[in-house]
Amino acid sequence: MTQPGDDDAARAVVPLLLSRPPRLGPVRVVALDGPAGSGKTTLAAAVADRCAAAGLRAHVVHMDDLYAGWSGLEGDLWPRLAAQVLEPLRRGRPGRFQRYDWVAGRFDGWVDVPVPDVLVLEGCGSGRRAGAADVGVLVWVEADDATRLARGLARDGEAARPEWERWMVAEAAHYAREGTRGRADVRVDAWGRMAR
Repeated sequence: MTQPGDDDAARAVVPLLLSRPPRLGPVRVVALDGPAGSGKTTLAAAVADRCAAAGLRAHVVHMDDLYAGWSGLEGDLWPRLAAQVLEPLRRGRPGRFQRYDWVAGRFDGWVDVPVPDVLVLEGCGSGRRAGAADVGVLVWVEADDATRLARGLARDGEAARPEWERWMVAEAAHYAREGTRGRADVRVDAWGRMAR
């Protein structure tokens, strides 16, 4: 569900992105990063809609489709994304990645990524330093832990609480190491409002 401020945030993000040259071959990249349950997915939809309204082809890649399950924030996540999506797009060619099936607990099925004008990387870890040279705008989306956990359990069920709690510890360590919030061009709160 789109939050009231998401369109306002998208109205700020898209012009900023367009004011900067493409960094991934012909593609402009916006990374929407921040802890799980903070509102990145709804903001990604608003950014894609704003791009379409500006006559741009946008494609959203959800990092949730690339994690190797609950322990997938690190490991081979970024090398797979780079090899399967970013490098082909850099050369002006479509990308393709294997989607993780959270129910089956394995990678299964392929997702094609056409060459867009704007690639929206949405999800925890999308703004890591390893990809900074390719990202035109880094957006940090934040929410307090209680809100995030409540949102996550509403989506995944109470049985997922132990996994969510482990993920929250892992992502806190990731963000402390990466300094993502401090490197962000734009900060947005859990309701899509511009934050400081």
